[in-house]
Amino acid sequence: MNIYRLLRNTPLGETGHLIAAYELTLRALDVVDRNDPLATRIAKKVLEIGETGLKDPAEISKRAVKLLRFN
Repeated sequence: MNIYRLLRNTPLGETGHLIAAYELTLRALDVVDRNDPLATRIAKKVLEIGETGLKDPAEISKRAVKLLRFN
């Protein structure tokens, strides 16, 4: 499951920064296969961080990478 499925019922105007952060994080962790279970973990972590109110995709990605590398 990728971020697009998790966000399917959310208005596009509210998701752009999350999608950008997801893509940045995938690249940072060298994940190519969107069906990889790690891609799902990344999507969920990006959404979790986004729920804090953070809107900067680069910062969301940076935090997600840091958290995923330690888990």
